Amino acid sequence: MQYRYRAADAQGRVQQGQMEAANMADLELRLGRLGMTLIHAKGSGMDLLGRRKIERRDLITFCFHMEQLTRAGVPLLEGLVDLRDSLDHPKFREVIANVIEDIEGGSQLSQAMAAHPEVFDSVFVNLIRAGEASGELPSVLKSLTESIKWQDELIAQTKRVVMYPAFVGALVFCVVCFLMIYLVPQLVEFIKSMKQEVPLNTQILLWVSAFFVNFWWLIISAPPLIFLFIRWRNKVDPAFRFKFDGWKLRIPAVGPILHKIILARFANFFALLYGAGIPILECIRITEGIVGNLVIADALNRAEMQIREGQGVTASFERVGLFPPLVLRMLRVGESTGQLDNALMNVSYFYNRDIKEAIERVQSLIEPMMTVILGLILAWIMSSVLGPIFDTISKLR
Repeated sequence: MQYRYRAADAQGRVQQGQMEAANMADLELRLGRLGMTLIHAKGSGMDLLGRRKIERRDLITFCFHMEQLTRAGVPLLEGLVDLRDSLDHPKFREVIANVIEDIEGGSQLSQAMAAHPEVFDSVFVNLIRAGEASGELPSVLKSLTESIKWQDELIAQTKRVVMYPAFVGALVFCVVCFLMIYLVPQLVEFIKSMKQEVPLNTQILLWVSAFFVNFWWLIISAPPLIFLFIRWRNKVDPAFRFKFDGWKLRIPAVGPILHKIILARFANFFALLYGAGIPILECIRITEGIVGNLVIADALNRAEMQIREGQGVTASFERVGLFPPLVLRMLRVGESTGQLDNALMNVSYFYNRDIKEAIERVQSLIEPMMTVILGLILAWIMSSVLGPIFDTISKLR
């Protein structure tokens, strides 16, 4: 595995470089032989070496096997060693090897996992920490297995919401480009040869076709350039990302589905964390970082501040104005009965069902809608072309 490192030499000068090593301990040993002390290192060559990323399915398998081993009474280190030796994923095997080394060095499982945030996110680490503190690690691992499975299905649904309209829209765009760049210019010469007054709708068609012919490179490059620009602005400008995240929630048809997906994700993770014994304020703070939308994260932050000031959970969420009646009702029931985690799991279940139904409705509407749009474009082109022809024929009589 390739590492990028920062290390100090015997004179105390900091040097940077790359080195192949089996793991962090091996890297430190190799640098020590060169008279250097490791300061910081990060794996950098996984993709270059052709190793696939650690996917959710790998984490599902890991959690399932760890849950079975710990529930059977197998010691933690022995279970991790068995898993490491049975994994066929090189990168994941390296991560587990580093976790084992950290535990042997005196760290807890959660601390060792926290050193690999690219694999084990904040929710994962906090749930493991709660399981260690309560002695319910097998139950926590089982909950994580189910949660990651649910998350994988939810992300697949999200992709269907975005990818299908994008694909159909791209197809219609390509058809329009073909008509404007190839077909219409051929008809233009025929229309001009009639030497008569051109109707307004035909003139508009000719202008649009001329724009496509002269600036086809701009039309084709504009969508990817706009996409890259938005991604760049989202990274460097938090204010722009906040506005963009708010706009995504207001997109007709798609926006409400995305809102439900985010709320289902929030409810699921909040319920897991709270059910594991983590305090409410800590649950809100953790979920702020995983909802993936700055508008929702800001609402959670405002709710957290109001709870710190002594307000009730339901009242705080109601005041921020971004959570629908279903969430507020379930929060009120959970707060009054002391079963907040079960109430939020019900929210997640209802939203998950609504998301599937909404996606099916959107997909069933997109195809006829795109067909109608394409039909209207073709009708406009044909009427603009055939109009002058019919006028010429009528004058010949």
